[in-house]
Amino acid sequence: MIKAGMRLVAIATTLGGWAVASTLSSASAAPVLAHHPRVVAAHGGGGSGSAAGWASSNWSGYAITGPNGTFTSATGQWKVPSVSPSRKATYSSNWVGIDGFNDSNLIQTGTESDYYQGSAHYYAWWEILPAAETRISSISVHPNDSMSASIVEGAGGLWTITITDTSNGQSFTTQQSYSGQLSSAEWIEEAPSVGGRIAPLAHYSSPTRFDPGTANGANPGLVASDGGVMIQGGVQVSTPSNPDSDTDGFNMAYGSSAPSPPSS
Repeated sequence: MIKAGMRLVAIATTLGGWAVASTLSSASAAPVLAHHPRVVAAHGGGGSGSAAGWASSNWSGYAITGPNGTFTSATGQWKVPSVSPSRKATYSSNWVGIDGFNDSNLIQTGTESDYYQGSAHYYAWWEILPAAETRISSISVHPNDSMSASIVEGAGGLWTITITDTSNGQSFTTQQSYSGQLSSAEWIEEAPSVGGRIAPLAHYSSPTRFDPGTANGANPGLVASDGGVMIQGGVQVSTPSNPDSDTDGFNMAYGSSAPSPPSS
């Protein structure tokens, strides 16, 4: 049993064939989160108004795919959702990334909107699997802030990860080595993992807008079948809209009903 006051103890767990670094801590410490590749779920959670082409127990949103080596950059903009109080801890991540749709690699950056220990928590982060997320303390994130993020391949296998809170002007950039399949680009609402298990999705404010996004510096040309819903406990808990009219954005809604797309 882990009791308050005990030291942090790092452990390794496995989820879906890849390692997740997790940390046990006292009850007052913030949980250590990890984001992970798409976990496929059966499509049939009772949703309506969406022509989504895939279902997952941890992802919802949009993803486009191609042969290995296709994607060398992805950008996205979104509004940070607020989260409702919950009796148990619940978590919600919004991010843009490359890989992870059909493989175990993933490079990504985003924001967190979580509810635990009696209050909501918001912050920015970046992550390259198999490591857990790295929190970005230099950006103060609040609900309804406008975020902009990019992931761009440079020379020598170095990638530049940038995330900016355009509501307050705070920004963060890091360069990291990454070698993945480069076979997908994503704009995702995720239920992250805590202690190696997929967490319950937080009840996030709806609609949450992802718009615009780019892949390889161009319009991603989203179609409805690129979208996916999240199924937890046999219930559809997160649903994207159809793409907007210029095919570079969409809205997300908590629950099983698809929201209307953004006005472009």
